[in-house]
Amino acid sequence: MALTEIADRPAGEDAPSLHQRILSDISEKIVSGEWAPGHRIPFEYELSATYNCSRMTVNKALSQLAKAGMIERRRRSGSFVRRPKSQAAILEIHDIKTEVQALGLPYRYQLVSRRMRRGTADDRERLGLTEPSTVIALTSLHFAGHRPFCHEDRLISLRTVPDAEHEAFAEIAPGPWLVGRIPWSVAEHRIRAAGVDAGVASTLDIDAGTPSLVVERQTWSADQPVTHVRFTYAGDGHTLVARFTPAQG
Repeated sequence: MALTEIADRPAGEDAPSLHQRILSDISEKIVSGEWAPGHRIPFEYELSATYNCSRMTVNKALSQLAKAGMIERRRRSGSFVRRPKSQAAILEIHDIKTEVQALGLPYRYQLVSRRMRRGTADDRERLGLTEPSTVIALTSLHFAGHRPFCHEDRLISLRTVPDAEHEAFAEIAPGPWLVGRIPWSVAEHRIRAAGVDAGVASTLDIDAGTPSLVVERQTWSADQPVTHVRFTYAGDGHTLVARFTPAQG
């Protein structure tokens, strides 16, 4: 369940309530790793004293965190951290910003590198190109709070998306930019577990070889390859969810 109350507020809006502040503070400590899985959350009376509020307000916040799967409440023992998991529908073109905000954390996008080049043999294989072509190669990071949430490695075919040549991708992530500019007709997902290499590990602030979830997606528009992207999520902090209905005969 998403902690929608914690979403960022535009400038000029009222300050968040104590309830929202408690939700945001605890969520940030959990996802940042400051409070690791198994860490005991301060007791209700301790939080009441810290935030100078009633235990009812604290209880409401902790109950919502438990319902969202971020903490576990144990009778007589207190509340303890569970690892938060984001969810994404594997048959949809989802937005990472939405995943992060569903955790109740502020989202930030960072462009690591952008290169326009003549496609290499690996580029052509990833995009399914049969002839030499120019591509845009992008490396990006998506943050949840202060911690890296997802590493993005993307190729865009300039033959299909010529406007990408003039887009810096410094302010907007390539995913939502593409969705807003070119209709896709077919998408394919591949999901696997992998130990991340040293380069990706350093950007995600984890050790090389850490088991991670890798989601690869390729999209086409009218049979022309648009993009191939590889998302890497560290460890077990991400869950893929899809709902199906029986095929009709």
